[in-house]
Amino acid sequence: MPAVLSTKKLSESQKSLLLHVGASLVEYNAIKIDFVPFEISSTIVNAIFTSQNAVNSFFENECHPEPSRWVIGNCYCVGEKTKLALVTNGQKVNKMTEYASELADYLVKNHKNDSFHFFCGNIRSDEIPSKLKENNISFEEIEVYKTTLNPKSFERQFDAILFFSPSGVRSFFSENEINGAKAICIGKTTASEAKKYTENVVISNTTTVESVIAKAVNTLKNYD
Repeated sequence: MPAVLSTKKLSESQKSLLLHVGASLVEYNAIKIDFVPFEISSTIVNAIFTSQNAVNSFFENECHPEPSRWVIGNCYCVGEKTKLALVTNGQKVNKMTEYASELADYLVKNHKNDSFHFFCGNIRSDEIPSKLKENNISFEEIEVYKTTLNPKSFERQFDAILFFSPSGVRSFFSENEINGAKAICIGKTTASEAKKYTENVVISNTTTVESVIAKAVNTLKNYD
């Protein structure tokens, strides 16, 4: 029976995808997310969100008692889960890309004369802000959540370890060695971080939790 470690706690339906193929699962949250209060204008014309956490924090901002009534003129986001969170909160998504670098390129090409609010965490990729600065595109960066590492040491060995963010990778490796396990990563950015610690890296087809699990199942299907 292959042993899988997930560095993010999974939903029941997500866990079943692994358990139904005979894998054993250990799960924990390798990082901790805390929403932080922030002040902004009630009028937001163009907003950038690169994570579901940023969206959830935005609409739960304690500084504004009824943020659910806010309507953003134009939303630009990274990832399907981020888009879903925006749509669930009544927003229209003008453009979604799989990666921050792709969104940065799109904004430079199509919105060079616009200005943006960029909602992000304290640990975020530099791809979007650096690209906007290089091209003299006006933006205001607003920190709406904090990510802290939540390391945990494991004595047992695993056949695959599921990673969902660069911070999760750093958290795991701060206390553990991967040994012969495969690092199954949610995308290229997370994979780049994992490659600092191991060459045994596999990247999911899309940047969703389900795709990471599917890749793990496919990778371990010949497990003896």
